[in-house]
Amino acid sequence: MIQLGNFNTLEILRETSVGMFLGDEDVDDLLLPTKYVPENAQVGDTLEVFCYLDHEERPIATTLKPYVKRNEFGFLRVAEVNEIGAFMDWGLEKHLLVPFREQREKMRDGHWYVVYCYLDEKSFRLVASARIKKHLNNNGLSLQPKEEVQILVARSTDLGFEVIVNEKHLGLIYRDEVYQPIQIGDRLNAYVKKIRSDKKIDISLKPIGHLQIEPSAAQVYSMLSEAGGYMALHDKSSPEDIQEALQMSKKTFKKAIGTLYKARKIDIKKDGIYQLKK
Repeated sequence: MIQLGNFNTLEILRETSVGMFLGDEDVDDLLLPTKYVPENAQVGDTLEVFCYLDHEERPIATTLKPYVKRNEFGFLRVAEVNEIGAFMDWGLEKHLLVPFREQREKMRDGHWYVVYCYLDEKSFRLVASARIKKHLNNNGLSLQPKEEVQILVARSTDLGFEVIVNEKHLGLIYRDEVYQPIQIGDRLNAYVKKIRSDKKIDISLKPIGHLQIEPSAAQVYSMLSEAGGYMALHDKSSPEDIQEALQMSKKTFKKAIGTLYKARKIDIKKDGIYQLKK
């Protein structure tokens, strides 16, 4: 069965003047317009195509890759706003509608927003929603502290950055724990710091605990090598200087240079750290 808003592997059934018709055991009349037909494609071949509704609300196929799929979150630009709602550029000819009822705030032409793409059960149309929290669920969490996750930065708050975790859950990175430039729409690897009793998820951009020491030490050692074997940073340096130079906290930096010192890779002096020759 063909899934609207997703990729489908379909067989080329016949060729016409307007394109090729594709199908599977349930459908035999899905048009792939000529401009999207791959070179040398022949009847009997199978193609992976994205299926959605065209301007006349008819199912159609394309070989273009959309920026977001059904039941996924994406960071999209508003291409147009009219009396129906905001229309997002999602990489296809027909834009993706965000109805006014699905906007957290009035969307503006040319601005970017995190949205969720879904199939509206009433209209049977693919639409998007900027009310992302109603499409996230922190019940029945299977995440564990220190686990690596994928995040999408969704919103900036007074506390920090709200993030979408593994396309399913809502998490938070506290502002005072951000040691690198991040912005809305960024997709990053991150780590579960803590799952609270109220099921809120604290997220860290750095590995947790002992898992943090090795990559942080490797980062310091790499930058030390690039700097010619000397950096004017040490365990007495200010947190601000460390953050500016390495995008990490002073606590993490001290653990990192401690690891390198024990491994006899560096020497720590009053004026900075020195790379030891092998």
